[in-house]
Amino acid sequence: MAIDTIKAVAGKLNVVIEQGATFDVPLTWSDESNSPVAGLENYTARLHIRDSIDAASTLLELTTENGGLILGTAPGEVRLFISATDTAAISWTAGNYDLEMVSAAGVVTRLLKGNVKIDTEITR
Repeated sequence: MAIDTIKAVAGKLNVVIEQGATFDVPLTWSDESNSPVAGLENYTARLHIRDSIDAASTLLELTTENGGLILGTAPGEVRLFISATDTAAISWTAGNYDLEMVSAAGVVTRLLKGNVKIDTEITR
């Protein structure tokens, strides 16, 4: 049997960030058998939000290094975190993102992609 194409595709998840509120979203990275992926302490993660897919600059960057992505507090858990102070400072209204996991060996897995919208704060 010949295989013409094999393609791993990132999941699609559109996100709404409430301006002025803490954004703290736990996600679970699961394998093909729907079991949480173990060993996330051997990974780093990065997420860029850009106003368009081709934009050179980022609107917002979350990483394991800057505390915006927290890995492995539960099996397979990838938490997205933005403080209320940082969401209040957001001045843009929409963008696109993707989330990548990087193994200790440098293998990059693109987990998620989607659109981001800001729900503008009224109470300040």
